[in-house]
Amino acid sequence: MRDEIIERIADKVNADIQSANWQQFVKQLNAHYPTLYRHLHALYGHSPDFPWHIETILLTAAKMWQARPAALKALDAERGQHPTWYQSQQQLGGVCYVDLFAGNLNGVRAKIPYFKELGLTYLHLMPLFDAPKDNNDGGYAVSSYRDVYPTLGNMPQLIALADELRANGIALCLDFIFNHTSNEHIWAQKALAGDPHYRDFYLIFPDRTLPDQYERTLREIFPDEHPGAFSPLPDISSQKSVVSSQTEKVSNLNLKSKIQNPKSLEWVWTTFHTFQWDLNYANPAVFNAMSEEMLFIANLGIEILRMDAVAFIWKQMGTTCENLPQAHTLIQAFNAMCRIAAPSLLFKSEAIVHPDDVVKYISTDECQLSYNPLLMALLWESLATRQVRLLRKSLEKGRFQLPPNTAWVNYVRCHDDIGWTFSDEDAAELGINGYDHRRFLNNFYTARFPGSFAQGLPFQENPKTGDCRISGMCAALTGLEHYDVTTRQHAVLRILLMHGLTLAFGGVPLIYLGDEIGTRNDYSFASDPHKKHDSRWVHRPHADEHAYALRNDSTTSAGRIYQSLSQLVKLRKNTPALGGNQRHLVYTNSDHVLAFERSAADSKVVVVANFSEHSPSVWLHGHTLSGMAHDLISGDAVDVGRAFTLKPYQMMWIVSKD
Repeated sequence: MRDEIIERIADKVNADIQSANWQQFVKQLNAHYPTLYRHLHALYGHSPDFPWHIETILLTAAKMWQARPAALKALDAERGQHPTWYQSQQQLGGVCYVDLFAGNLNGVRAKIPYFKELGLTYLHLMPLFDAPKDNNDGGYAVSSYRDVYPTLGNMPQLIALADELRANGIALCLDFIFNHTSNEHIWAQKALAGDPHYRDFYLIFPDRTLPDQYERTLREIFPDEHPGAFSPLPDISSQKSVVSSQTEKVSNLNLKSKIQNPKSLEWVWTTFHTFQWDLNYANPAVFNAMSEEMLFIANLGIEILRMDAVAFIWKQMGTTCENLPQAHTLIQAFNAMCRIAAPSLLFKSEAIVHPDDVVKYISTDECQLSYNPLLMALLWESLATRQVRLLRKSLEKGRFQLPPNTAWVNYVRCHDDIGWTFSDEDAAELGINGYDHRRFLNNFYTARFPGSFAQGLPFQENPKTGDCRISGMCAALTGLEHYDVTTRQHAVLRILLMHGLTLAFGGVPLIYLGDEIGTRNDYSFASDPHKKHDSRWVHRPHADEHAYALRNDSTTSAGRIYQSLSQLVKLRKNTPALGGNQRHLVYTNSDHVLAFERSAADSKVVVVANFSEHSPSVWLHGHTLSGMAHDLISGDAVDVGRAFTLKPYQMMWIVSKD
């Protein structure tokens, strides 16, 4: 059957059977077809037209392979020879918004010398595809996956940027926003106009009957904007002739209008925002359509896709509709499509969920990379409490262990909020009430707790539950905006401690660009009517060109942070033990101090981090270093067989003297 399908799709794409490129496709198809078929059959095998869908999906893979540029096929071959390149200690990531950091795509190209100076090998550009002008969720409401947002540039400029980054050893990462589209996407417009094919692309209900049943087990994600997970649609009877081209918009349709009789309205599933319509992956046509969009993006020269909102992509009555088994099957099917048509493309999961669920998305068959939200949350938790007990407990429980040939992406801050995703079970073992502890952390980082050094803002505060998340730049949350001089001095050390641990932990460290020079909060968002209700814009500032100009001036905070961080980056790149994922916990006699050992071949490093403004005397237990050693960061000698004293917020990377 497979050979018959290959012959039919070869005819349809006019493939030359003798072509080396086509033979390579057939080789990839033969290797990965069983996996793709298994996953698709699990999702759609009950459909009587399943064989037709399989052939249609494979035809999409063949067409996109034929369209893949030769340079990217060469990259596929190169990555095939070094499949775990992302585990190297040479890797360093950066993330930024195109407009805020550099104005437009050409501006980003002009920043490549700076990226090389910093040592980046991986650049994640925040959503840059076409989106509504106002209601776009920072670009996460995509109107077209085939067009760049006009003020940022165009597709030729994006391709040129990807090519130049790759020539300079920097892999480009973009978001693949595949849980939903904007309500201005052509599919949504056609659905609103009554096209039955595209109405099945979304989850549209004729009344509140099924939405009410679903909501019995769903949690509210953004309760401030709309309760539940559904939004009302306007009367479509007057919309059936609206759609004739991509340029026609329905932004004038007010989904938040007063509802006189909600039971009589149609409703669409909108997990996050009223203008973001969730896609219906129970429909195999949606999988095929989004596969084509994914491979189109890959063929632009994108090497990594951040898989947005992976926990929410499959819906099932009577469940939370989060982290369902079918969500994993679906991502694995997308992964198999990539192995067939864009073999070097990697997935990075964005799953801000319980630690037990985060790791379920990580494997070579699903997402090779994953954000490490637990480490991020526990770094901030340790900084607030001056204790590492919860972070140490997570290490003891093996919560950071990964399958072979995968890697964490470790970060201090990102474009999003800080949520306290630690395990309540781990906290309880330490006598910590998870609910109360999250309230403390929220108060601490919003400066409501006496003595706090942080200047953050609450995000999506729920008065019914007391829950919220935290917004703020790294500088503001560590105390660099504080009036007290000593607090500001300590803030520089806190920034370096946090980033130093992401560099040393194992995986790909990711810098939210601006943090490397101590960029402060941007409070101007409060005067923008389209942003003032979303406090995350406080940590989405424009690049501080003045601070960047001072990055080599050690008398400034920008210079002290940048120069010290640059030193750490260089040390990491020259220390093989800091590559890969392996680490084991080293115990200390102080709850202020975290220690762990990294090793690779004959290289060993013991990482020691003091999360307090105190100077504890520390013994290390459980490491494999011997005799006299020295700290790579300070250059000081260290006798690891004896107690030694740490300075406030000091981090050490200790290696054997030899």
